[in-house]
Amino acid sequence: MASSKKWATSISSIAAVMYFLLIIFQIPLFRVPCRFGTCKTPIEITSSQLIATELFPTYVVKVLLYPGAIVHVIIKNRTLPSYSRLLDLYNTSSLRKYTAVSDLQHLEIVAGSYLSVVGAFVGLWRQGRMSLFGTMLIIWGLLRENILGQIHRMFPTKSIRMYPMLMVAVVCAFLSIKKDVRKLIHGSKARRVKLS
Repeated sequence: MASSKKWATSISSIAAVMYFLLIIFQIPLFRVPCRFGTCKTPIEITSSQLIATELFPTYVVKVLLYPGAIVHVIIKNRTLPSYSRLLDLYNTSSLRKYTAVSDLQHLEIVAGSYLSVVGAFVGLWRQGRMSLFGTMLIIWGLLRENILGQIHRMFPTKSIRMYPMLMVAVVCAFLSIKKDVRKLIHGSKARRVKLS
């Protein structure tokens, strides 16, 4: 039987890869108004912010968006957009109409999206808590907006939603932390010893 350290390493590595795939392939986790119109993934929110603020060159944003665009094209059975026309797929024409004040209305979601995207990449070679904090910030922001109802007053036609895959992302982010997985394994072993 393998040691708890090996089990924890295996589980956290698989969870980190699954979290990375959820983020990079842009599996819809939520729905919130953003600079693209409506964003459903942390990468869309992060990319819209990077394009609007011009912090990074456009090709960096395209590299982030391209894997998810490939998945969406395969699912919808459409032709793959060229690299130069990739941003047209995400409706970047609405970027100028969206104000920075609106970003402050859901600051937790924006910050959580940044942490989720960076945490997904960092988690591939060094498991940490960044992706879990990012996902929890997104959930807090979505719950706060729904409870306070601010977003419904500002954008009555665009509502905020959480999709079930967000809970899968939380579980993957939690299980990608090796120390916490080891504690779970030790706790379950101690419980089995007490029962027998």
